[in-house]
Formats: sequence, structure tokens, C-alpha cells
Amino acid sequence: MNQLGVLMLDTRFPRVPGDIGNPATFDFPVRLRTVRGASPQRVVRERDPALLQPFIDAGRALVDEGATAITTSCGFLVLFQRELQAALPVPVWTSSLLQLENLQRAGVITVDAASLTADHLRAAGALADTPIEGLSVGCEFRRTLLDDQPALDIDDARAETVAAALRLVARRPKLSTIVLECTNMPPYADAVRAATGRAVLDITTLLRQRFQT
Repeated sequence: MNQLGVLMLDTRFPRVPGDIGNPATFDFPVRLRTVRGASPQRVVRERDPALLQPFIDAGRALVDEGATAITTSCGFLVLFQRELQAALPVPVWTSSLLQLENLQRAGVITVDAASLTADHLRAAGALADTPIEGLSVGCEFRRTLLDDQPALDIDDARAETVAAALRLVARRPKLSTIVLECTNMPPYADAVRAATGRAVLDITTLLRQRFQT
């Protein structure tokens, strides 16, 4: 039986249905493995290369436990896409950003626009000038994720994700597709679709397409 392995950041914030870290998000078997020490700070803001080997080791452990494909709980790990795929004997999809390669007129919503760079876009096979909009600096949802807070206000998270999408569309009204970089944002994808009228893709749409085919 196919089983998806998820390489998880070392976090404590809640994982609601729709989040990559909640097994109820999927209708197929999922196995989670936390990479100890892989904090949002080290992955998102510091791009710490010392984390690559721990992610490889955790990926190999998941494969040994029966995982037939590997994904991650943070879109910023697209920087490790090539290395993880080379090190592991199963398909690896590190990030929702991998969908950008096949899209036109697409933009990205991310937890931290200042940290999502052209390097990440190139690693995903996307154009380096793909428009990006982040959560508002100082907003509660952003603090919860980046500072790893123990509580999550779902209504605020939804509102902040929608607000970022509306800012993106206001800047780039010709966009037809919005990609949610953050694996904690899929619970709010329907709200973004309703507010913007655009197609919305995220890590769950990528996995349902590639893992189940």
C-alpha cells in the first residue's frame, strides 16, 4: 500500500484539519517524522544548510518504515529539493512551489515574503520574478508560525491569509492562480478562492495529484 511520509519541522503550534501535519487532511495513509531542531527560524529565516543531513536521515527512516513518497511541512524546504531527491529512492515533493513550473500568471502567498527569495523560486523551477505576497508583519498568524506559539486563532489565520491574497491580486490583477507556499494555509484555501475568484493551489493539491496518480 502506498504511504506518504511527511518530514515535519520541530514545532508545537496546532495542526488543524487541512494542515499538512494533521493526518485527517488526507484520505490515504500518512506517516509523520519530526526533524528535531528544525525550527521555523532555522528553516525559514536562516536557511540553515546544517539541516540538510538531518532531513535526509529522517527521509531514509520514513522510507525504511514503508513510505513510498516524501513531502515536507514547509514550502521553504524547496531549497533542499534536489539534494533530498538525489538521496532518497522514492519521489520527493518538498513544496507547493513545485507547481509553479507548469503555471502561467501565478503568484505566491507566503508566511514571510522577506525570506522567500529568487533562490527558492529557481529551486522550484519557477520564474525568479514570480510575484510574492506575505502575511502582514506583526500579525498574529505570522507570529504563531514563525515564533512557534502554542495557540492558533483559526478565524484570524483565515482573515490574514485572505488579506494577503487580496493584496496580491490588487498588485497583479491579471493573476489567474494563487499558490499557497505555507503548508499551514490549506485550511483557508476555500476562503481565498471565494474572496479572489482565482484558482488556489497548495501542498495538498500537489500531493493529491502526484501521489494518487
